[in-house]
Amino acid sequence: MKVHAKTDHRFRRSRHPIRRGRAATRRWMRLVVGGLVAAGVTAGSYRVIDRLLVTPYLLVADVVVEGNGRLSDEEVRALMPGLVGSNILTLDLDARRRQLTSASWLQEGTLRRVLPATIEVSVRERRPVALARFDRHLFLVDGSGTVIDRYGPRFADLDLPIVDGLVAVPEGERIPVERMRLVVRVLEALSDRPEVLSVVSQIDVSDPRNAVVLLKDDPALLYLGRERFLERLRSYAELAPRLRDEVAEIDYVDLRFEPQVVVGPAGASTVTGRGLNRLAKAPGIAQ
Repeated sequence: MKVHAKTDHRFRRSRHPIRRGRAATRRWMRLVVGGLVAAGVTAGSYRVIDRLLVTPYLLVADVVVEGNGRLSDEEVRALMPGLVGSNILTLDLDARRRQLTSASWLQEGTLRRVLPATIEVSVRERRPVALARFDRHLFLVDGSGTVIDRYGPRFADLDLPIVDGLVAVPEGERIPVERMRLVVRVLEALSDRPEVLSVVSQIDVSDPRNAVVLLKDDPALLYLGRERFLERLRSYAELAPRLRDEVAEIDYVDLRFEPQVVVGPAGASTVTGRGLNRLAKAPGIAQ
């Protein structure tokens, strides 16, 4: 005779103590094996890194330069001594960028790794806008007033006005802002009329409230003040023939008080009383 008993679902068979011990052992074995594998991978990684640091395949062999115009590729590379032959992975790009931008010619510079052994260097050079005259010598300056380089034959293709009245500073440093701003304002005002800008030979900003301009083939000093530079030069161009008929030799023409124009004859005592230094007449390098 069969006996049927109802199954009690709350009943749970107790695990066999031997099987529980085996499961725990397997877990520990997995942990131990995993730890050994991780340690082996870590040790292997260190060995791989060590090999990468000494492999000749990752030593910088080529430095490609772009964006330069006045500086040659070799001159740019020379700003970063020891770059070729260093490991491309451990190279401090920020330190090399600081070396680049320490050069007075370079406004910006970036470096990029191109594995396995090339560094790409991109630079932006400063753009000279004038020739500042310091102690009878000429220096290229940009719009910010940074002294870029001493003027020489290699820059003979640059047709830039000579600027007097600036304060001399070392190369790479900036000229005091107020006077340089006046120079930039004059150049910007005339930039849309290159035919006018091209005849400006010299600018004097000894007085930061009065830009004094000398034109090519015209001995008269033109006082333009701090504004309306293009308009005042146009006024002078219209008046110049009549002024020359009335005054044989003109030292200066003050255009700041339009519609009135003040003309100073050569040798007049009023010129000395104004306290402005006479600009050198030679449009080229000062002798």
